[in-house]
Amino acid sequence: MEQILKYFPELTDCQKAQFSALYDLYLEWNSKINVISRKDIENLYEHHVLHSLAIAKAVRFKPGTSILDFGTGGGFPGIPLSIMFPECRFKLIDGTGKKVLVAQEVAKSIGLTNCNPVQLRGEEEKDKFDFVVSRAVMQLPDLMKIVQKNISRKHKNALPNGVICLKGGDVQSEIYQYRNIAEVTDISNFFNEEWFKGKHIIYVPA
Repeated sequence: MEQILKYFPELTDCQKAQFSALYDLYLEWNSKINVISRKDIENLYEHHVLHSLAIAKAVRFKPGTSILDFGTGGGFPGIPLSIMFPECRFKLIDGTGKKVLVAQEVAKSIGLTNCNPVQLRGEEEKDKFDFVVSRAVMQLPDLMKIVQKNISRKHKNALPNGVICLKGGDVQSEIYQYRNIAEVTDISNFFNEEWFKGKHIIYVPA
């Protein structure tokens, strides 16, 4: 939790309580359904929660914004972002029912009312959203093909609607066809932990 407060000191008491509850909840659920590497669970706040919240450093979603978390797994980045932006609406989808169950139970346990985890493949999602977020689910061109249909043309944020991905390593070949419009931001611009070196946020407007 210290890492979260270090970068987000403005959290409300409710948000602090929700974030602090995540470790025990994921520890318990991960013992039943493996959504985070067993070796990595002790790094939950840095490698999963804070990593997800890099998006909150890149864009401050306005109240009423709708966001689709594509391939959420056990709830990342969707659950940390739902805590951070309580006045926005989040739909978290994944094709694996067990993982979605974990996200559903965690969200319910901490009282998240703006977060709806659903077992659904991206190709089956029909709704429109202001933004689609994802964390290293698939190559960007493949993701864009699936989610273009889900991005609303009505903009309400300073940042135009589009796709925001968390990626690691060399992303130049992945963004090549979007090189004239994509924005790549190093997460180490926001967080100074060594683990974030070489990790990026990629934004592609619709």
